[in-house]
Amino acid sequence: MSIIAWIVLGLLAGLIAKAVMPGAERIGLILTTVLGVVGAILGGFLATALGFGDPIDEFFDISTWIAAIVGALIILFVWNAISNRRVA
Repeated sequence: MSIIAWIVLGLLAGLIAKAVMPGAERIGLILTTVLGVVGAILGGFLATALGFGDPIDEFFDISTWIAAIVGALIILFVWNAISNRRVA
């Protein structure tokens, strides 16, 4: 995938993860995109490690989107755990 595809995938996966995960995250559009891109990389790594093949290969493949969204949810969960610990 090209860098533009990674950015679009990251933005959309980050937005979906923020919509699914309960809580009010105060992160902007750029951090949401970074969250999604890092989540896509993490999701692809985990899917490959678990033996599901290489899910992050094509933009319009459903496995790419599932891996990116699951990875973004994991990153968002960790983000919330760290930010809640820091505030308390």
